[in-house]
Amino acid sequence: MRLRTWAAATVALLLSAGTAFAQTAAPEWRTIAPENLLVIDTSKGRIIVELDPQVAPLHVERIRTLADQGFYDGLKFHRVIEGFMAQTGDPEGTGAGGSELPDVQAELQFRRGRADGFLSVLTQGTVQFGILNSMSVVTQPDAQMFATRDMKAGAQALFCPGVAGMARSGNVNSANSQFFLMTGASPDLDGGYTAFGRVLVGMDVVRALNSGPESANGRVETPDLMTRARTASAMPATQRPTARVMDPRNPRFAAIVAEARTTAGATFDICDLQPPAEVTGG
Repeated sequence: MRLRTWAAATVALLLSAGTAFAQTAAPEWRTIAPENLLVIDTSKGRIIVELDPQVAPLHVERIRTLADQGFYDGLKFHRVIEGFMAQTGDPEGTGAGGSELPDVQAELQFRRGRADGFLSVLTQGTVQFGILNSMSVVTQPDAQMFATRDMKAGAQALFCPGVAGMARSGNVNSANSQFFLMTGASPDLDGGYTAFGRVLVGMDVVRALNSGPESANGRVETPDLMTRARTASAMPATQRPTARVMDPRNPRFAAIVAEARTTAGATFDICDLQPPAEVTGG
């Protein structure tokens, strides 16, 4: 198993004793609410992201607001590093700009309950790695919930391929409008940046975006554009896509986990998993 790196504060929050409860059967598919479906049309094709307000409600609301205002239309993927991420959302196209809205407080961890649909896949020490909605997360075990007032456990989203995260400056609370889409796994970002969703379809588009050299920190000379970005709820009904994601607690997902374990062997990691998604219409 590939070990992931942690900030000391994160370790202190997540460590606890106990074991997970057995998973219960779940419906095979979960339909995504249109307000949680971000449709990004680019000069290379369409990218569809599931926004996850459970993981980062403030950041999801910011993305919804800016997208539905048309703020992102025409903005560049100004910083793209192959095998790492593609960054956009800056009206100046330099990495130094943002919106007129105030910066957003970091949301590096969240709370999950037993009914939230978490599937435990790996145990490392006294924390568990698994899938919640479309996100890969690390969390305290369910047993910890009995020791908390809100009957929930601490959890943190992980920066796996496809994850959408908020860009920021050196100040952890400086996220504003810029965001990035991961094309590789980066444990160094875990616990230091806010993840707010994950690409459901269009990873081929993200990987095809023009990239910049590492010597220039990924700055792109001829950047691709977001031609339009909207939540599905803000799109006309005739243009609105719908999406559903396989519930990871469903028995069919167990076969996907088993196949991933076999393929990866000793290097198997939670980032090797993502529930299948289907998108229609639009």
